[in-house]
Amino acid sequence: MKIYIQMKAAGKRKPMLSDIPYELPEPVITLRDFLSALVKIEVERYNQKGTEVQVVPFLTKEEVEDQASAGKVAFGSLYSDKKADLQKAVDNALQCFEDGLVRVFQNDQEIKELEDFVNLKEGDHFTLIRLTFLAGRLW
Repeated sequence: MKIYIQMKAAGKRKPMLSDIPYELPEPVITLRDFLSALVKIEVERYNQKGTEVQVVPFLTKEEVEDQASAGKVAFGSLYSDKKADLQKAVDNALQCFEDGLVRVFQNDQEIKELEDFVNLKEGDHFTLIRLTFLAGRLW
């Protein structure tokens, strides 16, 4: 099932990323399942990134333009051979949601609890908003 994810940070008008298509291979029933599936996809993508061998050791003009539109131009190389731990990443994502650091919207409708049912339909749009809190010190 193909869905679209958009990420935002509080206080920013424009999304950090435009709608990114995701293909969910497993059935999703609750928000917990949904977040776990997304984290699994991203961890696999991250762990795969380090093993890819780049045939052309430089960025093409198209790659530079694509990355510039996203706001960062980089080779995308990982200089550490350390792999991400899937279980720790899932636990961290769920904890962030429980702590109120992330809000999730499905087609402009907020999903408030991890055990809330997620009725997925082909082409649904999800928005993940990362909340940041102001921190400072008193003089």
